[in-house]
Amino acid sequence: MANNYPKLHNAMWPGVVGKGAPDSEPIIALDALLELTAKAEVNGQTFDGVDLFVVAPHFDIDSDADAVKRMADHIGGYGLKVGSLVAPIWGGAGGGSAMGSEEERKTFLSQVRKACAIGKQLREHGIRPTGGVRIDSSTSVEEWDKDPEGGTKLIAETFKEAGKIAQEHGEFLVAEGEICWGGMHSWRAMVKLLEMVNMPGVVGYQADMAHSMLYTLGYNAEQDRILPKDFEWSDTDALDAACKTVAGALRPWTLDFHVAQNDGTVFGSGDHEKTGRHCQVSDPNGRLDIAKHAGYWLRGSDGALTKTMRHICWDGCMFPNEVMEQQKTWNDILGAMIKVRDAHGWSE
Repeated sequence: MANNYPKLHNAMWPGVVGKGAPDSEPIIALDALLELTAKAEVNGQTFDGVDLFVVAPHFDIDSDADAVKRMADHIGGYGLKVGSLVAPIWGGAGGGSAMGSEEERKTFLSQVRKACAIGKQLREHGIRPTGGVRIDSSTSVEEWDKDPEGGTKLIAETFKEAGKIAQEHGEFLVAEGEICWGGMHSWRAMVKLLEMVNMPGVVGYQADMAHSMLYTLGYNAEQDRILPKDFEWSDTDALDAACKTVAGALRPWTLDFHVAQNDGTVFGSGDHEKTGRHCQVSDPNGRLDIAKHAGYWLRGSDGALTKTMRHICWDGCMFPNEVMEQQKTWNDILGAMIKVRDAHGWSE
């Protein structure tokens, strides 16, 4: 019998992130992505659900209860569940920096509160059995570098307040480690931040395979580099060891997981800063063995399944629209997700 956990989700935010600016491609409508997700199929297996970016035009953060119910019914109509939510905590989306002024931090927390309230409503509607609310520091590495100790302390204080808000709503928060976010831009900085927040199970880590792999190369944090500058990608043993080091440090904090591929370079589009490049499953330059490296996060150091993540999600941020609008893209992605579940899943 095939494993039925973790559930397999597709991210909707790649239709928004890096899109919509004058110098970038148009936003892809939520319905278009829902349809592509629902139609994806590999040997009779399909996606179980989607993870959502709670931002207009996909899903307005200021939606009232009726609008949330309509969204729940709408997504349910595609035969899909909802998992994790991305809170729009950035200044351009109505939030502010987690290490900014008192007003900026207040707007950051306000966006967290709204997202948690929506998450709770979706759970009450029965459409959302699993998932957390994604956040980051919403500040650049350059800004953080002006006062690393003070900046990390302030981010930790903001995250701790955000964690209290999440608890009030029966939610948990996941901070996605990316090289573009100050105080979260290296694996050691990420661990330090989570330890300072010290709310295990409430404020945790969202591991994305593409972003977490960039930690090993020391982008924006040369002192935390694991692989040498002249690293040869043919040395898969060294890559495996480096990925295990990062996963070993952050796995105890990991509450949410993104399956992804990476070619070892950085990329940004629209108003999104440069970060780990997400590649297609079939990209010949992809550096990860997706099923194998996913196991570093889904299994403990003893090789036993953690079963922490009840669902896993594919992240394909900043793919060109031409790629995202092809059904084959999502069939291929689903096939890779199934291989991850076959290797590291379980049945209930």
